[in-house]
Amino acid sequence: MNPFFAVQAVIGLFFATTAWGSLFLVGKPLVGVLDPLWFTLLRYALATLLLALLVHRFGRSPWAHLLRHRGRLARYGVAGYGVFSVLCFYGLRLSAPSHGSVIMATMPFTTLGLRWALDGQRPSFRALLGAAVALLGVAAVADLFGQHGVLTGATLLGDALTLAGTLGWVLYTRGAATLPQLNPLEYTALTAVASLPWLLVATLLATALGLATFPSAQVLANVGPQMLYVAAVPTVAAALAFNLGVRRLGAPIGMLFLNVVPLSVIVVRAWMGQAPQGNEILGAVLVAGALVLNAWKAGAPLVSARRLPCVEVNPGLRAATEGRTGTQPSAGIRLADRFH
Repeated sequence: MNPFFAVQAVIGLFFATTAWGSLFLVGKPLVGVLDPLWFTLLRYALATLLLALLVHRFGRSPWAHLLRHRGRLARYGVAGYGVFSVLCFYGLRLSAPSHGSVIMATMPFTTLGLRWALDGQRPSFRALLGAAVALLGVAAVADLFGQHGVLTGATLLGDALTLAGTLGWVLYTRGAATLPQLNPLEYTALTAVASLPWLLVATLLATALGLATFPSAQVLANVGPQMLYVAAVPTVAAALAFNLGVRRLGAPIGMLFLNVVPLSVIVVRAWMGQAPQGNEILGAVLVAGALVLNAWKAGAPLVSARRLPCVEVNPGLRAATEGRTGTQPSAGIRLADRFH
């Protein structure tokens, strides 16, 4: 891989995981006044509008792809945007953000396990060791082994909900492998468009049954600026950056970068005047070591690119960009190349 593209992918993954770290800080007070179902619906309604504009301008026949693959796009979108967000933020209501960060760090294990079980691809020792070291690092950040690691029944329930939600994001990431003809922008946008009606139906049904609380106009006015930030940065920009990084470096390494989320929370807290503790510094060192262990170039590729989400090259796109079609690539194709 071109070193510039590799560095670009790493920067994208760092940006995405840092933005998701800010989502914990902003989202915790928001779900205190806004039901997680309505939080998710509003978040993705705003995000889908932005994504639809982007994919309409820069996508390659996106609406034809939407009609052709609407079933799979809706399923993966509901899993990644609906199940993950709703369960994660219901869990955040009951548990601590640090616990949620630790549980997000289990996704490399889940990804490797699913690839082993469903694809027959046994993870390398390097990949398993890196995931284990990273998990120890985020556990140290959360001080789960110290005096503050006492769990209550409510905390356990919240953690269980968050853990169940992470499965949705793992399935969403894997789902891109079944749609290799879509670049990261198209996959991100079209899954959002296809799943939004289902999120709306589920939210309205839950509200009618008394399982969710309809937000008042005053609440919506109060949370408006925060919701705009949540939709634009940790949702649209972060999802595009994450899918770009996964396309270039592979799903296992992309999932490993999720361990940066709790570290980004530490950095923001330090910037706000809260000095990091010893366990947080130890965790940062462990996570950094895990990232180096997995990203350092070895004699052979860590994983096969052909079986990873968002990594298969679109033959039509390659032909267009290499001039074999006899036509000049459009602006949309040129932008799509940047996501390749």
